[in-house]
Amino acid sequence: MAEHQPSHGPGKGVINIGQRIVTTLVGMVETRVRLAVVELEAEKANLIQMLLMVGLTMLFTAFGLMSLMVLIIWAVDAQYRLMAIGITTGVLFGLALIFGLWTLAKSRRSTLLSATRRELSEDRKLLEDE
Repeated sequence: MAEHQPSHGPGKGVINIGQRIVTTLVGMVETRVRLAVVELEAEKANLIQMLLMVGLTMLFTAFGLMSLMVLIIWAVDAQYRLMAIGITTGVLFGLALIFGLWTLAKSRRSTLLSATRRELSEDRKLLEDE
């Protein structure tokens, strides 16, 4: 059996430096991937919880608004009922438009994987400086 003997000479230093660089890069990539996975799991749990909360909120709000509309329409005199239905419908559509635009603006300010992106940009700066 042939035994593996470590090489000696000037090439050994270059090989060791290359191995250290590769080991460091692999360690950095592994750390960043783990950070991304942890962030994605946290965001997934947070998103599911928020979807459940939004669903329940919308359900209870819808039933509350329907009950309120019936109460308002019954409370208004018969000759003004059509106008009361029109006004409540307009107000509800206006509120739906306002909240829809607010939700759209908020969704565009996403912070998904912000820590991972920050760490990757720092890594890139460090690699560019060297």
